[in-house]
Amino acid sequence: MEERLSKGPSSLRQGSLKSSLSGRSTPKGSPTYRRLNSSRTPRREARSGAGGIQWFRSNRVVYWLLLITLWAYLGFYVQSRWAHGHKKEEFLGFNGDPRDKLVDAEQNTRRDLLTDDSLVAVNNITNKTQVHVDRKIDVILAKKGNGFTSRKKRSKRRRRNLPKVRDKLKAKTNTESGDAEGQELEILQKNSTFGLLVGPFGSLEDRVLEWSPEKRSGTCDRKGDFARLVWSRRLVLVFHELSMTGAPISMMELATELLSCGATVSAVVLSKKGGLMSELARKRIKVIEDRADLSFKTAMKADLVIAGSAVCASWIDQYIAHFPAGGSQIAWWIMENRREYFDRSKLVLHRVKMLIFLSELQSKQWLTWCQEENIKLRSQPALVPLAVNDELAFVAGFPCSLNTPSASSVKMLEKRQLLRDAARKEMGLTDNDMLVISLSSINAGKGQLFLLESVDLAMNEDPLQTGSEVKKSLDIRQDQPSLSVKHHLRGLHQKSRNLDVSSTNLRLFTSVNTTNAVSINGTHRRKIYDSKVAQEQALKILIGSIGSKSNKIPYVKEILSFLSQHAKLSESVLWTPATTRVASLYSAADVYVMNSQGLGETFGRVTVEAMAFGLPVLGTDGGGTKEIVEHNVTGLLHPMGHPGTRVLAENLRFLLKNPNARKQMGMEGRKMVERKYLKRHMYKRFVEVLTKCMRSK
Repeated sequence: MEERLSKGPSSLRQGSLKSSLSGRSTPKGSPTYRRLNSSRTPRREARSGAGGIQWFRSNRVVYWLLLITLWAYLGFYVQSRWAHGHKKEEFLGFNGDPRDKLVDAEQNTRRDLLTDDSLVAVNNITNKTQVHVDRKIDVILAKKGNGFTSRKKRSKRRRRNLPKVRDKLKAKTNTESGDAEGQELEILQKNSTFGLLVGPFGSLEDRVLEWSPEKRSGTCDRKGDFARLVWSRRLVLVFHELSMTGAPISMMELATELLSCGATVSAVVLSKKGGLMSELARKRIKVIEDRADLSFKTAMKADLVIAGSAVCASWIDQYIAHFPAGGSQIAWWIMENRREYFDRSKLVLHRVKMLIFLSELQSKQWLTWCQEENIKLRSQPALVPLAVNDELAFVAGFPCSLNTPSASSVKMLEKRQLLRDAARKEMGLTDNDMLVISLSSINAGKGQLFLLESVDLAMNEDPLQTGSEVKKSLDIRQDQPSLSVKHHLRGLHQKSRNLDVSSTNLRLFTSVNTTNAVSINGTHRRKIYDSKVAQEQALKILIGSIGSKSNKIPYVKEILSFLSQHAKLSESVLWTPATTRVASLYSAADVYVMNSQGLGETFGRVTVEAMAFGLPVLGTDGGGTKEIVEHNVTGLLHPMGHPGTRVLAENLRFLLKNPNARKQMGMEGRKMVERKYLKRHMYKRFVEVLTKCMRSK
């Protein structure tokens, strides 16, 4: 009985415990039930599962802000694509206005007609047709200006599209000018009556020399003062154009040297006229596309700005107007020596840090002009003459940074002789031919027409007898109409045919142990003839640079007209395209002619390059040529203009008769280059300039 009583309460307690734990005997509204089953309430479950949604619903302001942000971003994206896209017509599925296409088609048709008329004008070579072409060019350019509608309802779109319109017009103008300037190359390829077109010889150089300048992007001497000075510096170089002429090529080589020495270089190109853009890309020179704000901002952050031409005056003026203290950053390397360049730059000459000139005569001339205009410069100008770059010095046989055990200077001299033989063979020359070359842009300032007149005189048996008649004909040509000039020259040419000339080329025979004194420019030189057996000599003339963007087309046509009247002369004339690969041309040549007119050549980069290859130089007695060429030592000088044509003809005949004299003058020229005009000499002067310019702002 006691056991039952004892078991009863215990069992009740256990049952009550189970029921209390299970909640079956606990009322749902009791606190105990709520405490034990609080985790199962639907409200708590909703809070745990959908809390994020309820929070988002309670913060609708964030929701709308997010939508507004996405909408604004989409709007900015569309506006950016519309403003900066290259193909706005295709953007968002629109094809543009068909009327614009009609205008473009009409302009393209007019451009094609213009090109055809220009080619006809060149082939006819008459002044009448030339005037007709000039009139057509003016008319087409005038019509281009009216090719766009000026309605008021399109004013907003015109303002928005104005940068693109300007770029399109500029591109079309460059295309048309390129077509006109490329006519000379096409004419010489199709018509052999004006001479033979040879070159370029870049592939020949690579094959013979077993080396290409493309393998090297820089030739810095990292142990030199120049490298230590420019290391980690930021410099901006301003190119006035990209033609294959002295100033742009010199600036490109300076940029290459700065890059190879560890400097950061940016290039500002004022005109992309020319063919050096691909060279800049190959040498990894960064070109700033914008010539205004972006270039100004880049220049403001630079340690120094070097402008490479007097033509850069407009950019310098705008930069100083944008940043008044910017003049203290600019070193202006002026490479021109004509008054017109001084006049366009005189307003900012006194605002730059320093002026740099190429020669003493150029410096004196500019300082004289400054005194006349009461211009006081901030500092004394510096002199930095141009030099032979390492690539040409390497081929010419000078010790330089490009030499290797397998390509020493001695071995390069041997390869240069092989290059000479191969190039002359492609030109169709024999060992007895004397090749005279003149490499520069073809314009009146370079004097190619005077050179051809001198060659024509030299190809006569007695230039002193016929020279006065030719000079008289040149004077008459300037005053008489084109038709009478043509008949006069034709009659003179017929008269010259009656002379006793054995063949088309000038045939001369050198005598044994003969000497003769000739007086030129008040001095006497002794002709030393070869002591060998008499041999036949022929005179050939090579003129570059065909297709250069700096060529003057009317002057080229005048030269072709002169050659059309002198058939014998044209058979001795060679032409070569514009190129930076000129080592083969210097190697193949025997004489170089620098026939610059006016004030003469500012310096003459090609002059020192020719001397590096052992060529005697026949130059005008003025400008930088007079400083470089020592008369009767490294070459011969002659007066400018028509009086110089007879003297140049006699100098050509003298060198034609005397190979030993050519060789001796060439050796003296190489010695002068080795003393004064190699790369190390130029950059030694640059160290002094850069030190002064970067010392203080």
